[in-house]
Amino acid sequence: MTINRRFLLSARPDGTPQASDFTLVDEPVPAIGPDEILIRNHYASLDPAIRGWLDDVPSYLPPVELGDAVRATTVGVVEASNVDGFAPGDWVMGLNKIEHYSVAKKGGFTSRIDATIVPSVTNYLSVMGAVGLTAWFGVTEILKPKAGETFLISGAAGAVGSMAGQLGKLAGARVVGIAGGPAKCKRLIDDYGFDAAIDYRGKDVEALTQAIGEACPDGIDLVFENVGGIGLDATLTHINPYARIGLCGLISEYNGEAYGTRNLWQLIARMATIRGFLISEFLDRFAEGGMAMAKLVAEGKLRFDEHIDEGIDNAYPAFLRLFEGSNQGKMILKLV
Repeated sequence: MTINRRFLLSARPDGTPQASDFTLVDEPVPAIGPDEILIRNHYASLDPAIRGWLDDVPSYLPPVELGDAVRATTVGVVEASNVDGFAPGDWVMGLNKIEHYSVAKKGGFTSRIDATIVPSVTNYLSVMGAVGLTAWFGVTEILKPKAGETFLISGAAGAVGSMAGQLGKLAGARVVGIAGGPAKCKRLIDDYGFDAAIDYRGKDVEALTQAIGEACPDGIDLVFENVGGIGLDATLTHINPYARIGLCGLISEYNGEAYGTRNLWQLIARMATIRGFLISEFLDRFAEGGMAMAKLVAEGKLRFDEHIDEGIDNAYPAFLRLFEGSNQGKMILKLV
C-alpha cells in the first residue's frame, strides 16, 4: 500500500465525543529517517484513557494535537527499519496512533512481541497488554487482597474490572461487581465467578447505596475503582476500617462535569486509604506481569473476552462503545 489512512482529531470534544470531532484522511505512507521504524498497524486498542488525551489539559501524557491522528496502543508488523534489533516482518507493540502506518523512534515505547506464543496477536492488547497488566498490578501490588476480605469492583464487566475480579477470587476474597444491565451482571457471576453483582442502571445515589449495602453486609475492605461519580460516593459509605481503595479510572466523569465526591470524609472516619495508580509505574515489570497473566490463562484460571470491530472507518463508533457500554470485552479495532 502507498496510502496511509488516518483517524485525526479535528476538534476538542465538548462532553461525549461527536463524529464531527474527527476526520478520516488519506496521506502518503511516511518515509523513515535515521533511528526510525515504519510499522504497519494491524490492531489498535481502544481505551477510556484516550478520551482524556483529547482534552487540552495537564495529564500524564501531552494532549493529542489538533490535526494529528488519535493516539492508541497498536500491534503491527515492521515494514522498514533503521533501528538495530527491528527487522521487516517483526511483530511489534507500541504507543502509536489510529492509522494504517506509524513511525516509531528508537528508544520509544515500541517493543518486539512473539506472535507465536499466543492464540491471537490481539492478546497483547488485552490479557497481556495494558488492561491485563493494570488488573494484575492493581490487584497484586496496590490492593493486595487477603482471603475473606470483601472486594468491590466498579466497571466490573469491563476488560480491566473483569480480570481484577478474577484475580481477587484467586486470592480468596469475596468479590462483588458493579455493572450496567442484567446481562452484564449475569456474566459477572456465570463467566467470571464473582460472588455478587449490582446493576447500577436506574439507581440514584440513595438506591445504589442501599444495593451496595445489601450485597456487602459485612462492609467493604477493598475497592478497585474504575467509574467514580455516584458509585464511588455510595461505596464510601460502606467501607470498613483501614479499607484500601485503588483509583484506576473515573470513566463516568470523562465526558462531562466532574461529579465531585461528597463522602471523602469517610476516609478519615474509617482510617482508610485511596491510592491512584498508572500502569507506567510498573514499566520495568511488564514482562513479569504478562507472563503471570499468560500462565493463569493457560491453566484455565483466568477468562478474558475481546470485542473486535473492523475497519478504520469504524473508529468513531467503536470508540463510542466504551461510553455506551455496548462492547462485550476488551475493545479492539482491526485496521488491516
